[in-house]
Amino acid sequence: MVGIQTASIIAVLAAAGLAVGLALQGTLANFAAGVMLLVFRPFRKGDLIEASGATGTVEAISIFTTTLSSLDNVAIVIPNAAVWGQTIRNYATNPTRRIDLAVNIAYRDSIQTAMDAIQRVVAADPRVLTEPAPTIAVGELGNSAVNILVRPWCSKDVYWELRWDLTRALKEGLERAGCTIPSQQHDVRLIQENRRAA
Repeated sequence: MVGIQTASIIAVLAAAGLAVGLALQGTLANFAAGVMLLVFRPFRKGDLIEASGATGTVEAISIFTTTLSSLDNVAIVIPNAAVWGQTIRNYATNPTRRIDLAVNIAYRDSIQTAMDAIQRVVAADPRVLTEPAPTIAVGELGNSAVNILVRPWCSKDVYWELRWDLTRALKEGLERAGCTIPSQQHDVRLIQENRRAA
């Protein structure tokens, strides 16, 4: 009616709307994921979690990002879409955790002697829970050693301290019992061929 071509204006508005929509796509995804995190609360502030390839203590959960503090005190800011769209491991949810350790002994050593020594070390630490009972079993007959699995349970609050202390105590306990912790070794045989001189 006023002499302006509306087709070109509509086309410009449509292109601008598409550009704005594409620009906001990531932001809207983070917003939606933030809402899901705040509603379902798979973790809380202070929890130790592993999400989107990062591990740390949750410092803040905002509508767009989640902030972690790594084990070496580095701030990690993760978009909520990356957190919600992948597997989340929360190490603080359950009151107990299992420690998975493995020790190797030489083939010439007695398996029963080694397992008795391991049992004494595990039972001597009051932080190890009696229920569920620790698992001590032969896990594998390796190329150069017998692999014994040691899997005690403990409170989540003492997990790392107990893991480090048990690692040292198991080595010392096996040495006192006369067992050897072998290093990996390979036997190399050289075969010489007799060649006649041409």
